[in-house]
Amino acid sequence: MKMKIGFIGLGIMGKPMSKNLLKAGYELVVLETSKNRSELAPMGARTASTPKALAEQVDVIVTMLPNSPQVKEVVLGPNGVIEGAAPGTVVIDMSSIAPLTSQEIARKLEEKGIEMLDAPVSGGEPKAIEGTLSVMVGGKKEVFDRCYDVMKAMAATVILTGDIGAGNVTKLANQIIVAINIAAMSEAFVLASKVGVQPELVYQAVRGGLAGSTVLDAKAPLVMDRKFDPGFRVNLHIKDLHNVLETSHEVGVPLPLTAAVMEMMQALKVDGMGDCDHGSLIRYYEKMAKVEVSR
Repeated sequence: MKMKIGFIGLGIMGKPMSKNLLKAGYELVVLETSKNRSELAPMGARTASTPKALAEQVDVIVTMLPNSPQVKEVVLGPNGVIEGAAPGTVVIDMSSIAPLTSQEIARKLEEKGIEMLDAPVSGGEPKAIEGTLSVMVGGKKEVFDRCYDVMKAMAATVILTGDIGAGNVTKLANQIIVAINIAAMSEAFVLASKVGVQPELVYQAVRGGLAGSTVLDAKAPLVMDRKFDPGFRVNLHIKDLHNVLETSHEVGVPLPLTAAVMEMMQALKVDGMGDCDHGSLIRYYEKMAKVEVSR
């Protein structure tokens, strides 16, 4: 018999992830809000009015929320998951939050006999819809094994990277690489455009070599088509880089490139682009160079 799953956080990522759980045959209970009241019910999802009521009905609770405070509130706050979950229940937090917060939440859940995995994802909205996310997980091996099929229903790869908190450390590393890749792509395309070389031809020429990357293939076509609808918002990448820099300062690791890209994203936010895709980084460079990158 498949586990009963509760899902909290039906945003850009959470909604398609929850749909993939339904498609995989899992019974699903979602937190009832005005936004999701009608959309998932026809697919078979049930609703609960509070995280506590949701947790009382399921074996596993998946959370997909914006940041550390929201996860703490939903899991540990009044009428939270911790008040309704039975011993042996598993919380899989798939949000991208600070590793130390994951460890704090896990300790408090463990006091009640509730297990936890921190399991942030990478891939953005397109891969959430396809069910081909990359999931990086921290927690106990036996809990990981028990919940592997649940996570695999939403993902192409699910990798245990260490104890609780390791998933979010891995996600921080991922977000560093993605941010700096987008910035490097932006610098290159703006330079090419400014001197009159077509960025489309530059992209085709370099994508098969050492400069090629998943980030380049995902973002270059969108940038050149001037499509900046959010697959992953600038504001959310700012949140992740804040967690990166906070963690790096706590452990004494200087991250000068990450800090520079963070300031670029802050400039985009000031210019009203916080809710645009993080591929909008190219517009920071375009503004300085007075050129637009397009096909």
